Amino acid sequence: MTIVSISPDERNGQRRGKRILDETVPLLPSKQEETGEFDEFNGASFAGAVFNLSTTIVGAGIMSLPATMKVLGLVPGILLIVFFAFFTEQSIDMLIRFSRAGKTVSYGGVMGDTFGKTGKVLIQLCIIVNNVGVLIVYMIIIGDVLSGTSSSGYHHSGVLEGWFGQHWWTSRFFILLVSMLAVFAPLACFKRVDSLRYTSALSVALAVVFVVITAGIAVVKLLAGSIAMPKLFPDVPDLSSVWNFFTVVPIIVTAYICHYNVHPIENELDDPSQIKPVVRTSLALCSTVYITTSFFGFLLFGESTLDDVLANFDSNLGIPYSSVLTDAVRVSYAVHLMLVFPMIFHALRLNVDGLLFPSASPLGSDNRRFAIITVVLLSIIFSAANFIPSIWDAFQFTGATAAVCIGFIFPAAITLRDPHGIATKWGKILAVFMIVLAVLSNAIAIYSDAYALFNNTDASPES
Repeated sequence: MTIVSISPDERNGQRRGKRILDETVPLLPSKQEETGEFDEFNGASFAGAVFNLSTTIVGAGIMSLPATMKVLGLVPGILLIVFFAFFTEQSIDMLIRFSRAGKTVSYGGVMGDTFGKTGKVLIQLCIIVNNVGVLIVYMIIIGDVLSGTSSSGYHHSGVLEGWFGQHWWTSRFFILLVSMLAVFAPLACFKRVDSLRYTSALSVALAVVFVVITAGIAVVKLLAGSIAMPKLFPDVPDLSSVWNFFTVVPIIVTAYICHYNVHPIENELDDPSQIKPVVRTSLALCSTVYITTSFFGFLLFGESTLDDVLANFDSNLGIPYSSVLTDAVRVSYAVHLMLVFPMIFHALRLNVDGLLFPSASPLGSDNRRFAIITVVLLSIIFSAANFIPSIWDAFQFTGATAAVCIGFIFPAAITLRDPHGIATKWGKILAVFMIVLAVLSNAIAIYSDAYALFNNTDASPES
C-alpha cells in the first residue's frame, strides 16, 4: 500500500510512528485522509507496548519448556533460555538498525530494501504461513482443553465436558464457534495493535497465574516430601541420549519469535526511540516466565513431565482441591491463548493485505477491504481447526521453517548483505553463527517431527 509523504512543517513535533514515508508498507494512516479529520491517537505507552510484545512471544510453546528441562537438566536448560533471549534481542536489533538506515517502517520494508521485491514477498509469505499455522494450532488446543479430544480410541474430557457432561453445547464445534464470535472476531476488529494492550496485559497475567499455581503446588509437595529436587544436569548413559539434547533445542530456539510485530508496535509508540527498551523489557519478562515455568513444572512432575506439561494436569495431583487447581490451570491457559490470538492475527492480516494489495491505500482507511480480509482469514482458520485437524502435522514442518527464517535467518542475511554499510565485524560473525544455528535447529526439528509422524503412522494399523 502506498503511503504518501507529508510536508516538513506537518512533521514537526510528531513522533516517527506518525511519520508517513514514501514506501509501500502495511501501516495505518496518521490522518483520516478521506475525511480530512486528524486521528486522535497520540501514541502507545511503554507499558502497553511491552504487554503487546510479550503476548506475541508467550504462546503455546510455554507448555513444552518443562519437558526440555527433563532432557537437558535445569542448569543447561535455563542457560539456553537466557542465551536465546539474548540471541533474539540481537536479531531484533539488526532489524531495527537496518530499518532506520533504510528509512523503512516494516519488516517487509527492510527485506525489500535489502533484497528487492523478492525479499519482501518472501518475508510476507513466511509470516503468513507461520501465523496461520500458529492460529490454527491455538484454536485446536482451545478446543482440546475446553471440549476434549479423542486419540487411540480413548476420549480425554475437556473442562466443560467434565463440568457439565457431553452435550451439543460442549462440543468442539460449538465451543470454537462461540469463541470465534464472542472473542476472536471482536478483538480482530481493532485496527491498531495498541488497542489490544489491555487484553495483552490480561494474557500475560494469566501466564503468571499458571506459574503461581504450579509453583504453589510444587512447593507444597516439596515441603511434604512427596517430590524430590530435579536433576541439575542431563544424564548421558549412551550416544543416543545425546541426540535427545538436540531434539529439544528447536523448542527454545522458536520460543521468542515476535519479530513480525516489532515494527507495528514501534510505529505506534509515542516515542519510537523506546522500542529497544521495550524489546529488552519484554524479553526479560518472558524469560522470567519461561524460567519459572520450566523450573516449577519440572520440579512438580520430575521424570513424569510430558512433552506438553498441560497433559500432566489431567490427573490427580495428590493435594487438597486438586481438581479445582487443575481446572484453573487449564481454563487460564485456554483464555490466555484466546487473548494471544488477536496479536498474531494483526500481523497476519497486515501481511496478507500487503501481499495481495501492495499498491492499495492503507488498510486502516479502507473499511471494506479490512472487513473482507478479516472475515476470510477468520473463516479459513476456523474451518481448518474444525474440519482438518491433521493440518497440525503439516504446520509442524512449514511452521518450524518459517519461524526460524523470521526470527534469525532473515535478520542475519540482512546484516551480511549490509545494504547501507553499517554492519560491524562482530555483527557479521554473529549473523553467520545465527544462520548456522537456525539451519541446524530447523533440520533437527523437521527430522524429529517426520520420525515421530512416520512412527505413529506405522503403529496405527497395529492398534
